[in-house]
Amino acid sequence: MGLQSYIDQRKQDKSLLVMAHVVCGYPSFEDNLAELEIMAEAGVDLVELQFPFSEPSADGPLFVRANEISLQNGTTVDDCFEFMAAITARFPFKVLMMGYYNTVFKMGEERFLKRLKEAGGVGYILPDLPIEEADNLHALSAQMGLEPVILMTPTNSDARLAQLAAAAKGFIYVVARKGVTGSKTQMGDDVAELVARCREHTDLPLGVGFGISDRSDMDYLRGHADMAIVGTAALRAWEQGGATQLRQFFSDLLSA
Repeated sequence: MGLQSYIDQRKQDKSLLVMAHVVCGYPSFEDNLAELEIMAEAGVDLVELQFPFSEPSADGPLFVRANEISLQNGTTVDDCFEFMAAITARFPFKVLMMGYYNTVFKMGEERFLKRLKEAGGVGYILPDLPIEEADNLHALSAQMGLEPVILMTPTNSDARLAQLAAAAKGFIYVVARKGVTGSKTQMGDDVAELVARCREHTDLPLGVGFGISDRSDMDYLRGHADMAIVGTAALRAWEQGGATQLRQFFSDLLSA
């Protein structure tokens, strides 16, 4: 089942899906597993598993530090793929690789995609790879049944949104504001207008990320988007109070 079909199926029972984010090896793989168990219990629909990188250009300070510490702890790409294989066998949610193109380039595109497929991943998010440089990767992905998730941002022109939509598969990652991850996004007309602009160019589901942090954000996105993407706020909850705080965060976020 492709990502779009999976999302459409999940939306039969939910008005808004949730994708969460975990940095491999931060604070440890044991902590990652505990985080994912809580996410599964909460009913998270997708998880982006970030492969740590030394220059995570789309990430805010909290995730930059998480990437740095994971690498300092010795986390490797092989470790990340092994962990992905373990969690895709264990949990019901779909898993995507999130990272930066250097990781793919160093491994080689075909080998990277083969490893991703073998590990049970369904696609990938590479925010630093322009679609103009992704033709070969995307063609190989199509052959292997893997889907590239493309980002649309507030600075994209309508012409650019059309180009991005043509390259996208699975769903669109709508970046709610300019900048990097981590800061609170004020939900309002700007976000609604951006989502509407993206919708004009694609029938793929729309996931909104960057700054989604509480129940009011979720309530606002219902009726505008198909999925909320939650990263920094969940990691901050874990750092503040471990499993107890993270469980409370998702309970508050997803309570009826």
